[in-house]
Amino acid sequence: MLWLKALHIIFMVTWFAGLFYLPRLFVYHVDCSDTAGHERFRIMERKLFAIMTIGAVLTAVFGVWLLAGWHWPVTERWLQIKLVLIAMLIIYHILCGRLVQRFATGQNRHSAVFYRWFNEIPAILLVAIVLLAVLRPV
Repeated sequence: MLWLKALHIIFMVTWFAGLFYLPRLFVYHVDCSDTAGHERFRIMERKLFAIMTIGAVLTAVFGVWLLAGWHWPVTERWLQIKLVLIAMLIIYHILCGRLVQRFATGQNRHSAVFYRWFNEIPAILLVAIVLLAVLRPV
Protein backbone atom coordinates (compact mmCIF):
# COMPACT_ATOMS: atom_id res chain seq x y z
CA MET A 1 0.00 0.00 0.00
CA LEU A 2 2.90 2.40 0.59
CA TRP A 3 3.86 2.09 -3.10
CA LEU A 4 0.33 3.09 -4.06
CA LYS A 5 0.49 6.06 -1.73
CA ALA A 6 3.89 7.11 -3.13
CA LEU A 7 2.63 6.86 -6.73
CA HIS A 8 -0.52 8.78 -5.80
CA ILE A 9 1.60 11.60 -4.34
CA ILE A 10 4.04 11.63 -7.29
CA PHE A 11 1.25 12.03 -9.84
CA MET A 12 -0.55 14.53 -7.62
CA VAL A 13 2.59 16.69 -7.67
CA THR A 14 2.71 16.37 -11.47
CA TRP A 15 -0.94 17.37 -11.73
CA PHE A 16 -0.55 20.34 -9.41
CA ALA A 17 2.55 21.55 -11.21
CA GLY A 18 0.38 21.86 -14.32
CA LEU A 19 -2.51 23.41 -12.39
CA PHE A 20 -0.17 26.06 -11.02
CA TYR A 21 1.65 26.79 -14.28
CA LEU A 22 -1.11 26.70 -16.90
CA PRO A 23 -2.99 29.78 -15.60
CA ARG A 24 0.37 31.59 -15.43
CA LEU A 25 0.81 30.77 -19.13
CA PHE A 26 -2.63 32.29 -19.68
CA VAL A 27 -1.43 35.51 -18.01
CA TYR A 28 1.59 35.66 -20.32
CA HIS A 29 -0.53 34.74 -23.34
CA VAL A 30 -2.96 37.60 -22.69
CA ASP A 31 -0.04 40.02 -22.41
CA CYS A 32 1.58 38.73 -25.62
CA SER A 33 1.36 41.05 -28.60
CA ASP A 34 2.99 39.18 -31.49
CA THR A 35 1.67 36.35 -33.67
CA ALA A 36 4.67 34.08 -33.12
CA GLY A 37 4.28 34.48 -29.37
CA HIS A 38 0.58 33.59 -29.51
CA GLU A 39 1.37 30.45 -31.47
CA ARG A 40 4.11 29.47 -29.01
CA PHE A 41 1.73 29.89 -26.07
CA ARG A 42 -0.98 27.84 -27.81
CA ILE A 43 1.48 24.97 -28.23
CA MET A 44 2.76 25.25 -24.66
CA GLU A 45 -0.76 25.36 -23.21
CA ARG A 46 -1.93 22.37 -25.24
CA LYS A 47 1.09 20.24 -24.29
CA LEU A 48 0.98 21.22 -20.63
CA PHE A 49 -2.74 20.44 -20.45
CA ALA A 50 -2.08 16.97 -21.92
CA ILE A 51 0.68 16.28 -19.38
CA MET A 52 -1.35 17.52 -16.43
CA THR A 53 -4.34 15.46 -17.58
CA ILE A 54 -2.17 12.34 -17.49
CA GLY A 55 -1.10 13.36 -13.97
CA ALA A 56 -4.74 13.89 -12.97
CA VAL A 57 -5.88 10.53 -14.32
CA LEU A 58 -3.04 8.64 -12.63
CA THR A 59 -3.63 10.55 -9.38
CA ALA A 60 -7.27 9.48 -9.53
CA VAL A 61 -6.43 5.85 -10.38
CA PHE A 62 -4.04 5.48 -7.43
CA GLY A 63 -6.36 7.52 -5.18
CA VAL A 64 -9.33 5.26 -5.92
CA TRP A 65 -7.11 2.22 -5.37
CA LEU A 66 -6.08 3.60 -1.97
CA LEU A 67 -9.67 4.49 -1.17
CA ALA A 68 -10.84 0.97 -1.98
CA GLY A 69 -8.05 -0.59 0.06
CA TRP A 70 -8.08 1.60 3.17
CA HIS A 71 -11.20 3.71 3.48
CA TRP A 72 -14.14 1.87 1.99
CA PRO A 73 -16.90 2.65 2.76
CA VAL A 74 -16.27 6.39 2.95
CA THR A 75 -17.60 7.18 6.41
CA GLU A 76 -14.92 9.51 7.74
CA ARG A 77 -15.97 13.17 7.58
CA TRP A 78 -12.46 14.45 6.70
CA LEU A 79 -12.36 12.12 3.71
CA GLN A 80 -15.82 13.13 2.53
CA ILE A 81 -14.77 16.80 2.63
CA LYS A 82 -11.51 15.96 0.86
CA LEU A 83 -13.41 14.18 -1.93
CA VAL A 84 -15.66 17.23 -2.39
CA LEU A 85 -12.56 19.43 -2.69
CA ILE A 86 -11.08 16.99 -5.21
CA ALA A 87 -14.31 17.20 -7.22
CA MET A 88 -13.87 20.99 -7.23
CA LEU A 89 -10.29 20.50 -8.42
CA ILE A 90 -11.50 18.29 -11.27
CA ILE A 91 -13.99 20.99 -12.27
CA TYR A 92 -11.14 23.52 -12.22
CA HIS A 93 -9.08 21.18 -14.43
CA ILE A 94 -11.94 20.93 -16.92
CA LEU A 95 -12.30 24.73 -16.93
CA CYS A 96 -8.58 24.98 -17.71
CA GLY A 97 -9.14 22.68 -20.69
CA ARG A 98 -11.93 24.92 -21.95
CA LEU A 99 -9.69 27.95 -21.58
CA VAL A 100 -6.94 26.21 -23.55
CA GLN A 101 -9.49 25.64 -26.33
CA ARG A 102 -10.59 29.29 -26.23
CA PHE A 103 -7.01 30.51 -26.51
CA ALA A 104 -6.41 28.05 -29.36
CA THR A 105 -9.29 29.57 -31.32
CA GLY A 106 -8.50 33.16 -30.38
CA GLN A 107 -11.63 33.52 -28.24
CA ASN A 108 -10.15 34.43 -24.85
CA ARG A 109 -12.52 36.70 -22.93
CA HIS A 110 -10.51 37.36 -19.78
CA SER A 111 -7.77 39.72 -18.65
CA ALA A 112 -4.39 38.95 -17.14
CA VAL A 113 -5.78 40.06 -13.76
CA PHE A 114 -8.54 37.45 -14.02
CA TYR A 115 -5.97 34.73 -14.66
CA ARG A 116 -3.81 35.90 -11.76
CA TRP A 117 -6.79 35.39 -9.43
CA PHE A 118 -7.83 32.19 -11.21
CA ASN A 119 -4.31 30.87 -10.55
CA GLU A 120 -4.89 31.01 -6.77
CA ILE A 121 -7.72 28.46 -6.73
CA PRO A 122 -5.57 25.29 -6.92
CA ALA A 123 -3.25 26.63 -4.20
CA ILE A 124 -6.17 27.10 -1.81
CA LEU A 125 -7.54 23.66 -2.65
CA LEU A 126 -4.10 22.06 -2.24
CA VAL A 127 -3.66 23.51 1.25
CA ALA A 128 -7.10 22.33 2.32
CA ILE A 129 -6.69 18.85 0.82
CA VAL A 130 -3.25 18.27 2.35
CA LEU A 131 -4.37 19.53 5.76
CA LEU A 132 -7.37 17.23 5.68
CA ALA A 133 -5.28 14.23 4.59
CA VAL A 134 -2.56 14.77 7.19
CA LEU A 135 -4.49 16.13 10.19
CA ARG A 136 -7.82 14.34 9.64
CA PRO A 137 -9.50 16.93 11.86
CA VAL A 138 -13.19 16.03 11.51
